[in-house]
Amino acid sequence: MFQFEEELKKLPKKPGVYLMHDQADAVIYVGKAVNLHNRVRSYFRKNIGRGPWIDRMVSQIARFEYIVTDSELEALVLENNLIKEYSPKYNTLLKDGKTYPYIKVMVGEPYPRVLFSRKLQKDKSRYFGPYSSAAAVKDSIELINKLFGLRSCNRSLPKEIGQERACLNHHIGQCAAPCQGYISREEYGQRVRQALAFLNGDHQAVMEELERKMLDASERMEFEEAARYRDLMDSVRAVSEKQKITDAGQEDKDIIALARDETDCVIQVFFVRGGRMIGREHYYMTRIGERPREELLRDFILQFYGGTPFIPRELMVECDFEERELTEKWLTGLRGGRVYIRVPLKGSKEKLVELAHNNASMVLTKDREKLKREEGRTIGAVKEIQTLLGLEKLNRMEAFDISNTNGFENVGSMVVYEKGKPKKSDYRKFRMRTVTGPDDYACMREVLTRRFTHGLAEAGKLREKNVDAEFGSFTKFPDLLLMDGGRGQVNIALEVLNELHLDIPVCGMVKDDSHRTRGLYYRNEELPIDTHSEGFLLITRIQDEAHRFAIEYHKSLRGKDQVKSLLDDIPGIGPARRKALMRHFDSITEIRNASLEELAAVPEIPWNEAKRIKEFFEQQDRKQDKKETADQVTADQETADQAAAESKGLS
Repeated sequence: MFQFEEELKKLPKKPGVYLMHDQADAVIYVGKAVNLHNRVRSYFRKNIGRGPWIDRMVSQIARFEYIVTDSELEALVLENNLIKEYSPKYNTLLKDGKTYPYIKVMVGEPYPRVLFSRKLQKDKSRYFGPYSSAAAVKDSIELINKLFGLRSCNRSLPKEIGQERACLNHHIGQCAAPCQGYISREEYGQRVRQALAFLNGDHQAVMEELERKMLDASERMEFEEAARYRDLMDSVRAVSEKQKITDAGQEDKDIIALARDETDCVIQVFFVRGGRMIGREHYYMTRIGERPREELLRDFILQFYGGTPFIPRELMVECDFEERELTEKWLTGLRGGRVYIRVPLKGSKEKLVELAHNNASMVLTKDREKLKREEGRTIGAVKEIQTLLGLEKLNRMEAFDISNTNGFENVGSMVVYEKGKPKKSDYRKFRMRTVTGPDDYACMREVLTRRFTHGLAEAGKLREKNVDAEFGSFTKFPDLLLMDGGRGQVNIALEVLNELHLDIPVCGMVKDDSHRTRGLYYRNEELPIDTHSEGFLLITRIQDEAHRFAIEYHKSLRGKDQVKSLLDDIPGIGPARRKALMRHFDSITEIRNASLEELAAVPEIPWNEAKRIKEFFEQQDRKQDKKETADQVTADQETADQAAAESKGLS
């Protein structure tokens, strides 16, 4: 048992990182401290106004641990790494796993190429970006290669000059073919320098050169060539219009602002490279609780720039925050050059930050409206079902389905919905152990029995360890069981629940003659339901999901050739003949009981194979009879021995 008072006394007065664990030993919070002794102890003082978010977290702490560091900067780095590793429940998290695209110019090569890259490495190449659109990067690379006739092949030049024929790009006028020696290294290098200038935003020189070539081609009456230069000019014009001039300083910077409400936070970032805004992107922060905007901004900077390969020289933010200087020091170390975090208060820079804030607010407003629609489809639909059935509580719903092919390889599925949304981590698959043949009721009985028996056993083990049963994978029981059928399926479920002494409402989905759900069967009566309501649509989605999950599992078993039965043990019966038997008969029991003539009636089964099948099952029956006889002899002997012992005891 963790002794809080004793462990709090042991805390060192040094910088470091602390980790809070819950009853299941999961990390629920990671924090950094200049003084671990003071910081960690502060969580366990009473009446200090920490706020309900922190109070909830503290109430779930079962133990804590800490790691001492040499400096506050080391603690900052370690805190960021541990948050990424554990994704703690009470830490603010950046919802983003993107790697942003760059344009990479391989200036270290004798004949440089312009490539697409998602990694920024410390090599001899020049990088431009990051860009928010991979498609835009690919379009830009294609345009640059067309404009300057640069190669896109991976040939080793000048070593392989003349070894192979020129590629198609040369024949359509998009490559100067250095692989054939058609252009000198000096002239090719001049084209690369022009491409670098273009990427840095110098589009005017390119436009003038293209216009000159277009007019020259027109004078020579080469109208197709003139049209090609015209199209290139249109492409350059489109690129230049997308890049809005934002700063005469020609520097790289990111402009960061946020918008938040009670539950959500959106961060907007403008990417400025070489004085031009090349793109923008918004990001979501989750688990924000009651944290102030300054803390959210700091968490975003740590998590975002800890994972991006490019860090600009300057970050312009809308508000100051604690540890700004420490964060600058950390970013400087990552970048390998000085990084500044500034809060502009007037002028054009302040207006850019305001523009970023307005964009974040618009995203948040749109998402709030989208969220309301989503709530209607999920939480609103759940409330409709809860009201229709008269339930006090409805959060978790479980639905089950059975799938087989003519009784072969029976499988079952369990899908879970919480608050109207699928919880796929709780989905389960079942492969029948006791049922052969197409008996859906027996299969459903086995699935439900295994599901709840397992849950009860797992809950008992957790209680023995003094762990909340809610932490188990099978121990969360549903507030409602949905059965893909009417009275018959519902009765099977109720019988299983009664045998296990569980009180869980069970609802069946009654179908019409077209196999479409028309109502709900609950407590021995059919309840009509509006087929256009959100509640009905949610039930249909759950029903379809249970069916899909079962079918996919069944297909995966068949696709892996894992369908195993007694037929596999019959010599001479391969996959084709086994499938033929499965199509012709309903179950293995029917095949076992079929006459020789009935087996031979299957087109793919010749007489000698039918005879072999019949002999195989007869041999199986004889083995079973011998086993049953032996078991009966053993049982009779045990009875006789017991009777003799009792008689001896009486005498």
